[in-house]
Amino acid sequence: MTHSLDDARALDAADPLAGLRDAFSLPDGVIYLDGNSLGALPKATVAAQRDAVERQWGADLIRSWNANDWIGAPQRIGAKIAALIGARPHEVIVTDSVSVNLFKLIVAAARIQKDRAQILTEPGNFPTDLYTAGGAADILPDHAVHTEQAGDLVDALGPDTALMMLTHVHYKTGARHDMALLTEEAHEAGALALWDLSHSVGAIPVDLNGCEVDLAVGCGYKYLNGGPGAPAFLYVHEDLQEQLRSPLAGWMGHEAPFAFRDDYAPAPGVTRFLCGTPPILSLLALESGVDLFAAIDMESVAAKSAALFDLFADRVEERCAGHGLERITTRNAAHRGSHISYRHPDGWPISQALIERGVIGDFRAPDILRFGLTPLYLRFEDVWQAVEILGDILDSGVWREDRFAEKAAVT
Repeated sequence: MTHSLDDARALDAADPLAGLRDAFSLPDGVIYLDGNSLGALPKATVAAQRDAVERQWGADLIRSWNANDWIGAPQRIGAKIAALIGARPHEVIVTDSVSVNLFKLIVAAARIQKDRAQILTEPGNFPTDLYTAGGAADILPDHAVHTEQAGDLVDALGPDTALMMLTHVHYKTGARHDMALLTEEAHEAGALALWDLSHSVGAIPVDLNGCEVDLAVGCGYKYLNGGPGAPAFLYVHEDLQEQLRSPLAGWMGHEAPFAFRDDYAPAPGVTRFLCGTPPILSLLALESGVDLFAAIDMESVAAKSAALFDLFADRVEERCAGHGLERITTRNAAHRGSHISYRHPDGWPISQALIERGVIGDFRAPDILRFGLTPLYLRFEDVWQAVEILGDILDSGVWREDRFAEKAAVT
């Protein structure tokens, strides 16, 4: 199907989410296709941070823990995120990073799974998930991480499996696991299910309660637009909360943190998974991003994501044919997240040439060009123009110039 620029503009005119673009600070001359790695800045965040610094911290000082409810921020923001992932408000709390939260939940879950020592995941999972699982296994008696390819996970579940830990949407390919099916299979085998939602939350519908998920973690700085290094969140099903105990027994997870007792007693519910003092400014920045979802439903977000994907994929087939791009993300919207990835042997220099032209996607080693399709602020016209620029770069061969050859330490 041939798509014109006018077609793309017509899709923008009919887009029910189009008005949300004005809620973000987006640089002129830039097409931002990396919101799946770092979300754009919500304009409301600037004013909220100014208030947090100048009034709450500057004027109210330590009184803000009560007067401005700093103390309740992890639970308050967690409840807002719960609405995006099909969880109950008291099942989600914002705290620490994804890596730290994974460690807490892996260890806590393994300790209640008696006579089971396997942590099952898949090779090629996001590296921090694999590293953290390995680190957790090192401190658990006789535990080990076992990996199986996605198609073999069900057969690998067995009487020794304590925990199945998977990322819902794969960070490179965009492939989405069947959460309901795999969680059910884990439970049939007597295992618990832990899902990483970092590339799902804020981009596609998630229904943790509907899938009877036990545990989950997720990222605050991608589709939730919480800012660089924003705090992460964790979810614990209400039926498990009193059984689990965090291996990081910090004072904010104590049942009476301001009693200053020497002995530790975990707080009731998911609050026991707090650890140290919350990073208030970062929490409040995340809250500004999360609040943008209050007036929209995730089905609308998912529908736009799917339409953006279709336009991108169609345009690449039309405009970039013959240049060696291999799409590795499925066209089946039910089986993917909200980014589209292509393999190319010269992916790195092509990505750098795109950035020079104002199209910011990203690269994942060894050869993946990855483009985030962020429904809250990306236009169909942006997608059309981005692929047009990609076609120009491939036609001209400019990416072969030496200045694009050297890889930076951080991409």
